[in-house]
Amino acid sequence: MAAMASEDEHAASEVLRGLHRHLNCLNEDNKAARKRALELIKKETVDKGLSSSVLQEVFSAILKPLLKCLSDPMERCRETTIVTMTEFIRCVPKPEDSLPYLIPCLAQRFGEKDILEPAEELRLLAVEMLTLTVEVCGTHLAPYVNEIINILQRTIVDPFPDVKRESCKCTVNFAKCVPEHFHMQAESLVKPLMLTITHLHSRVRVSTIEATGAVIKHGSGKNVNDVLLHLAQRLFDDSPQVRKAVTAVVGDWLLNMRDRYSYFHKFIPLLLSSITDEIPEIRLLAADFWKQVGTQWEKENEDDIKDKLDFLLTPPLHYPEGVERPGLGCRELVVRNLGRLVPAITHDMTDWLVPTRVRTSQLLSVLLLHAEDHTTQHLQPLLAVLYRACMDSERDVVNNCLAAAKLIGTFVPPPVFLKLLLEHVTAPHSSSHPWAPLMVLAAVLGGCPEVQLTPHLQQIASTLVQPDVCQEYQQVMYLEQLLACVDVLLHQCESECASVSLQLLQVLVTVQSLSTEPQLSAKALESAHVLSKVQDLDLTELYRRHMGQLLDWLSVSINTWTSYSPQRLQLQIIVMQSGPVIGEFLNQLMPLLYSCLEPNRDTEMRMSVFTTLAKLLLDASNTLDSQGCFRDESETFLCNILLPNLAWQAGRTAAAVRTAALSCLLALLHGGSITPGQLLSVEEKLSPRVLSALEEDSQMSRLLACRSLSAMLRLIGTSLHHEALNKIYPELLKRLDDSSEEVRGVALQAVGLWLSSVTKDYNPELRAPHLQLLFQQLLLHLDDPDSSVQDQVLEILKKGSSVHPTLLMREAEAARDKQRSPHHCDVLLQHISSLSTETDSLQGQDKHSD
Repeated sequence: MAAMASEDEHAASEVLRGLHRHLNCLNEDNKAARKRALELIKKETVDKGLSSSVLQEVFSAILKPLLKCLSDPMERCRETTIVTMTEFIRCVPKPEDSLPYLIPCLAQRFGEKDILEPAEELRLLAVEMLTLTVEVCGTHLAPYVNEIINILQRTIVDPFPDVKRESCKCTVNFAKCVPEHFHMQAESLVKPLMLTITHLHSRVRVSTIEATGAVIKHGSGKNVNDVLLHLAQRLFDDSPQVRKAVTAVVGDWLLNMRDRYSYFHKFIPLLLSSITDEIPEIRLLAADFWKQVGTQWEKENEDDIKDKLDFLLTPPLHYPEGVERPGLGCRELVVRNLGRLVPAITHDMTDWLVPTRVRTSQLLSVLLLHAEDHTTQHLQPLLAVLYRACMDSERDVVNNCLAAAKLIGTFVPPPVFLKLLLEHVTAPHSSSHPWAPLMVLAAVLGGCPEVQLTPHLQQIASTLVQPDVCQEYQQVMYLEQLLACVDVLLHQCESECASVSLQLLQVLVTVQSLSTEPQLSAKALESAHVLSKVQDLDLTELYRRHMGQLLDWLSVSINTWTSYSPQRLQLQIIVMQSGPVIGEFLNQLMPLLYSCLEPNRDTEMRMSVFTTLAKLLLDASNTLDSQGCFRDESETFLCNILLPNLAWQAGRTAAAVRTAALSCLLALLHGGSITPGQLLSVEEKLSPRVLSALEEDSQMSRLLACRSLSAMLRLIGTSLHHEALNKIYPELLKRLDDSSEEVRGVALQAVGLWLSSVTKDYNPELRAPHLQLLFQQLLLHLDDPDSSVQDQVLEILKKGSSVHPTLLMREAEAARDKQRSPHHCDVLLQHISSLSTETDSLQGQDKHSD
């Protein structure tokens, strides 16, 4: 051994003798000489393949001269120096011998406030050399913690990305090498790391996160809060590798950090957030870490959970299908920290950044899946979070929170969640978003098993049907959620809903009546069909079962109805959808109609009801008169409801009511629910009102009045007394000059019906003045500018010529020469002549027969 050592010493001496001149040249002013000297030193030492012991001797001898060259003005000299020293450190058996000189020199050059090395490539080589030094020297670096930390503080924030990455790698290695000394200085690296964690390059962010993991893991724990927010933000990083790095770091902390129990409530949300990451690899990594954490916690706390091991291992009844139940340790960790996690969830759910809110809403479902029935203890703040989340503009946030609400329904007993939820439904926290409690209620009910929900159907339905709940708000969103609550009951409980069928139908009727969206009304009607189906009924039978109760429900408030009352709209839905059933309940319906159509009631409300009645009366045989009973009521209806509302009153609103009443009258006359005898008995009261309506300013009123007169003449024209007939035609003649072509046309039809109503009892000679006036007016319009009017008048005069042909011929001959074109008069005169010829021929045949 001594001989070998002697040989090494001799070899080293020989090498050093050869290097002597080169070392002297390092002090030359000529930079080329210095450069050549350094290259030769490298060539004669590390490049020559000398033994490690010889290199050790040589390195110790030339270290100081080399260190001086680190500040050489020439960049190539500094580069050769760093490369040479790096190779020495890699090859010598005792690199730690160089530390007393190497580390202070590096600290001076790279650890001061201003880094002295301007070339970024050389800064990278220097940090790589430091990393190698940490790897090969290990615990020998303990005395130099301050110097190395100072270097890393500067190089971590170096402008060159590769230097940042290498510095982070060095930090990780250094923390592992001297953990017992590192923790005292680790705090000073947090700030530079957090300044670098948002770097543009994803690889730099990954390295920074890994270094942060080492600094916190081997640190004092004082800086956990300083890094958590930054790491949480990296969970939204666009780079999957960055998110994976965060997951790995947090998982490692939960498993290996000395004081991890103190920080479980801070670390758990970060790891569980990665369980819902969009990248499968990250999800699997997070799940694997989480299982390890749970298993490790179980082993460490085996004595505490002995009593729970048996019953906590059995999944609860109705556990969500297709979901793997977390292990006992994982569940216990969440349960024991949920009290601290809920406030954090509440805070982050209001963050201004959408990704934060989305990830937080995903985390909420994961936490509730772990908490199971322990969710009950935190229900109040959790519901507040869900209400707020339902108002979020981001749809993903809303959907995720509704999924969490469904888990509440699965794990929390109905008496508990209903007590809070139904209170919030009847008294919403937010006047601008009153539908939020209903949205959450629908989701919670959707997660509640049928067997648990059924006993509480009456309580739920009674709350939903309260006027303050189902009639207070008309926003589409509110009505949609109200409908959603009904739909979820129908889906969850099906036939059991028969016990609350009336209340559910009342809610569905209300949704339809208040909705301004046709699609929503259609959905509510579809739900009504589902309500019928689950009871093995059709919609008509459903209404038959509840019609009496529905009409009583409406009648309670009849005296307070106005145009703003939802009850008038509810009445409209009920009578229109029930079809023939409404005809079976006239004894309840008619008093209700009489009350709300009194002339002193709200005008807009009366107009709405009249419009609905008109639709029913047009199809009376399938609605109001389905049982043939409305005919007994029709005369009373006409006298007590229609006629008072046809009375003239000043004002546009009153005119609009009269128009609505006229439409209802016309529907009554056309629908066949009033007999000619009944109509004849009230004609004296009815005709003056209808004739008065012919003078209305409203074109629609005049049109309806003309049509009503036509309908009356069809039904009872031939039964009318001649005095009654003579009161009608002058008013119709006035309408022949109406500004509306449609009114003129209908008035002409009515005149034709009037002439058809003249019977043998109407003495034409005695009533000649009336007929003369009628013929004269019609002949004027035979020369109307509108050819269609001319044709229509001609047909009417032809039909009317049989009433008094002589008088008509005389008037036609007198009018012929005054008209622009005598053509129509000639046709009429020819027609009258042909009638006279036929009459004479018939009379002659009668005499011959005699």
